[in-house]
Amino acid sequence: MDFVLIAGLWLDGGDAWTQVVAELERLGHRAVPVRLPGQGDGNTAATLADQRAAVLAAVDAAEKPVVVGHSAAGSLAWIAADARPDEVAAVVLIGGFPSPDGQEYASFFEVRDGGMAFPGWEPFEGPDSVDLDEDARQSIAAAAIPVPEGVAKGIVQLADERRYGVRTVLVCPEYSPEQAKGWIEAGEVPEIAKAEHVEYIDIDSGHWPMFTQPAELARKLHEAATS
Repeated sequence: MDFVLIAGLWLDGGDAWTQVVAELERLGHRAVPVRLPGQGDGNTAATLADQRAAVLAAVDAAEKPVVVGHSAAGSLAWIAADARPDEVAAVVLIGGFPSPDGQEYASFFEVRDGGMAFPGWEPFEGPDSVDLDEDARQSIAAAAIPVPEGVAKGIVQLADERRYGVRTVLVCPEYSPEQAKGWIEAGEVPEIAKAEHVEYIDIDSGHWPMFTQPAELARKLHEAATS
C-alpha cells in the first residue's frame, strides 16, 4: 500500500516522518512524505495553492494511496480527497479535522513579518504535549519553521461532494474517539459529519505521535490500510 504523509504546522515534511516511514516500509508499504512548499524548502512566499499542488503531485505519483494528514494538514488530506476522490483509497486524519470550504486554512496564531511562527509550548500544555520530555520540546521548537502567511491565511476550496464517500479514519491522540464523536455530533466538524465511512483509532500519545510513538503510529496506519 502507498502512503502519502503530510506533516502539520511548523514541521519539515521531509524530516518529521522519518521513523514512521522506516516502520511502514518494514511492514511492506511504500511511504512518501510530502515536502510542503514553505515548510523546509526556504520558500517564505509559498501559498496554500502551492501546498495543494505538492500534495496532489504526490497522490498522482502513487498507486491508490492512503493520504495521511497530521493536525492542520488534515485539511490538505481532505483537499486531496476532494480533488481525487477516485484515486484516494482512504484519508487518515491524525489529531486534526478538515476545515470546510471557504474557511482559512490555519491562521491560529499571530502572523508577523509574513509568517506564523511556532508560539512556544504554552498553548499546548496539557494532553497535547504530556508525552514530550524537555529534550523533545527543545528539538521540535528549534526545528520549527514559520508557516508562510499565504499558507496560514489561504482559503480552503472544496468542490466535489464525492469526497464524502472516501473512507475516513480518525486517529485520536490527545483526545479519545468518544470525544471526537461528540464534537462531530455537536456539529463542530461539519465535513466529517457528512462523511459516509468514518472509523476511529485510539493512540496513547500527545499531539505529535510521529515523534513519541512512531512505531505504534505506523502500526495503526498499517491496520487502517489493511483492515
